[in-house]
Amino acid sequence: MAVYTDVAAEDLADFLIHYDIGELLSYKGIAEGVENSNFLLHTSRGSYILTLYEKRVAKDDLPFFLGLMQHLAAHGINCPQPVVNRSGEALGVLAGRPAAIVNFLEGVWPRKVNTAHCAGVGQALAKMHLAGADFPMSRANTLSVSGWRALYAAAEPRADSVQTGLCRLLGTELDYLENDWPRSLPQGVIHADLFPDNVFFLGDKLSGLIDFYFACNDILAYDVAICLNAWCFEIDHSFNVTKARAFLNAYEKVRKLSVAERDAFPLLARGAAMRFLLTRLVDWLNVPPGALVRPKDPLEYVRKLRFHQSVKSIGDYGIEQTGSMA
Repeated sequence: MAVYTDVAAEDLADFLIHYDIGELLSYKGIAEGVENSNFLLHTSRGSYILTLYEKRVAKDDLPFFLGLMQHLAAHGINCPQPVVNRSGEALGVLAGRPAAIVNFLEGVWPRKVNTAHCAGVGQALAKMHLAGADFPMSRANTLSVSGWRALYAAAEPRADSVQTGLCRLLGTELDYLENDWPRSLPQGVIHADLFPDNVFFLGDKLSGLIDFYFACNDILAYDVAICLNAWCFEIDHSFNVTKARAFLNAYEKVRKLSVAERDAFPLLARGAAMRFLLTRLVDWLNVPPGALVRPKDPLEYVRKLRFHQSVKSIGDYGIEQTGSMA
């Protein structure tokens, strides 16, 4: 359940007085998501999403997140649009938390991912990367390679309680990634968390991207690698080359990967697997007593990491290794 902060009806009514979205008819907590408290609002003018930003989201980062959604929507990307209050502000305070309202997007996230979904998200990701090219704000990725050592240190003492030998695997892999991580690939705004539950579809047609609260500036191809990990493995964590081919080909129809990006892609995929393995492991080892949120299994990303360690080139992911890329 992803409601960490309860909202009393009278407090919500007082908050909504400052917005021109009609009369509140009903509201309920949304169970999905793990970072913030989310509520679905039904008003006389339609449906909206209310988000209360919890402690893991820095208040100083919120203008970047909200501004990015406004920028992307203005550039043709279907994503939630922040609703400004009567003072022209997108951010307020409710129940002691920073809070914002965004418009409601139609669609559902795919519980069973198929190749059409993978192609849709590949195309949408590439369009998002291009649309974000002139976004004037920036935010460092605190969960990129420079942040992994601290996560490893937090998990190291108890890592082997999750899986025997996990501590050694993580330490060896981290040494390799820190030493070889590419420093000169094309960068820009990335989503950094575009998992299936953050992409809406109507049938097989993509209808919107949501949850930009990990968005930041980093290597664009790293974002592609994050998505490959999230979309192109089966429920048993085995790699599906058909889905990967559909995803990567659709991305490249919009934005071509350079030769350098293609050469670095297996390394970036390993790094993407490492990032989610570490954050999931830290969460798994630090579940607070009585928590309503069940942490995600870090061992899913052990299997993915081991697969990427066996990959020799981007061709192993299902697309041509060479060609007219530049």
